Amino acid sequence: MAYEDDYKDCEWMDFDTLECFMVDALKGEGVPEADAKIAADVLITSDKRGIDSHGIGRLKPIYIDRMVAGSQNPITKIDIVKETETTAVLDGNNGLGHVIAKKANQMAIDKAKKHGLGMVVVRNSTHYGIAGYYVLEAVKQGCIGISGTNARPSIAPTFGVENMLGTNPLVFGCPTDEEFPFVLDCATSVSQRGKIEVYGRAGKELPPGWVIGENGETRTDTEQILIDLTKGKAALAPLGGLGEVTAGFKGYGYSTVVEILCAALQNGNFLKMLNGVDENGNKIPILLGHFFIAINIDHFLGLEVFKKIAGQICRNLRDSKKAPGAERIYTAGEKEHIAWQYRKVHGCPIPKVLQEQMVELRNRHNLDYHFTWEDK
Repeated sequence: MAYEDDYKDCEWMDFDTLECFMVDALKGEGVPEADAKIAADVLITSDKRGIDSHGIGRLKPIYIDRMVAGSQNPITKIDIVKETETTAVLDGNNGLGHVIAKKANQMAIDKAKKHGLGMVVVRNSTHYGIAGYYVLEAVKQGCIGISGTNARPSIAPTFGVENMLGTNPLVFGCPTDEEFPFVLDCATSVSQRGKIEVYGRAGKELPPGWVIGENGETRTDTEQILIDLTKGKAALAPLGGLGEVTAGFKGYGYSTVVEILCAALQNGNFLKMLNGVDENGNKIPILLGHFFIAINIDHFLGLEVFKKIAGQICRNLRDSKKAPGAERIYTAGEKEHIAWQYRKVHGCPIPKVLQEQMVELRNRHNLDYHFTWEDK
C-alpha cells in the first residue's frame, strides 16, 4: 500500500474541509448546492478509498473546466424517457454525471427492493466519477450492484492502434460478513487515463505495455501520451495487454460489452461519437451512457446467507497458498478499505499540481479558505 513515503511532495488535508471546498467551488460555477454535495460526495469517496485518479484531482480539469468552457451544463435536468416496473431509460441532458447517475442508480435499487431486480440506463450524461460509488450505494441497501459507463475513445481493439473504445469500467459490488464489501471497480484497459494523469503529476514515465503508438510499439512518455490520447495518436492497451498472447482480446471484448449496454438500450452515443469534437474539429459535449443493475439479495435465499458465503469465499482466497516472496493475497475492495483506515486519520494527499488548482479555484470565487502549504 502507498502511504507517506509515496507522497513526499504532498500536503495532507482533512476530508471534511476538502469536501466543503469542492462543494463551494462547484457552487461558484452555478451548480445548485444539493447537486454540488452529490458530486463532492462521489469525488471524496474516491479519495477516501485511495483512488487518487478520480477524486479532487478531477474537480477542475474534468468538471469545472468543462462547465467554464460551456461544454457541460451546471444545472442538471433529468428526463424519464421510458419506465416500467423493473426498468427505466433516463436522459441527462448534458448535466452533472454524478447527479444523473445517483438518481438512476437509486431508481434501479428501488425497483429491485420491490420486484427483486432493477435496471436503469442513461443517455446524454457526463463523467460520473468512480463507478464503485454506485455499487457501494446498492450494497448499503442490501443489494448486489453492477454498473458501467462508456467514455471518450482511448482503447485500441486487439490488433489495432486506433483508439476506439473508452476505458469502460464493468463494476460489481456485493455485501459480505466482513468489515468491507467485495467491490471490483476497474477499467477494461490495462490502465486508464486517470492513472496516467497521476503518473504525469508525479513526473514519472509509464510502465511498458500500457500504451500503444501509431506504429504499433509500446510507449512510456507520459506527458506526450496524455496529449496524443486526445489526438488519436496513442491508445491504451485493453485488459490483458497487446495482441492475443496475453489475452488482450478479453479486455477488448468486455469493453465492447459495456459500450453496447451504454448505448444500444438507450439510443445513446458510442465510439467516435464520444470524441468531444465534430467533423470540423470544433469541441462538442461528450455525452456518455451508463447502466445500473441492482439485485435484491433477499429475493433469493436471504441476505445473511449470502453475506456469510460471500465472505467465506473471500477468506478462502486470501488464505490460499501464496507465491514465493508474497506477503499476502487480497480480495477486491480490501486495499480500498485499508487505504481508508489510514486516510481517515491522516487525511487526503494533495500534490503540488492540485495545490495550485485549488488556490486558483479559491481565488476565482473568493472562497474563504487558507491552505497549509501557503505557510511554507
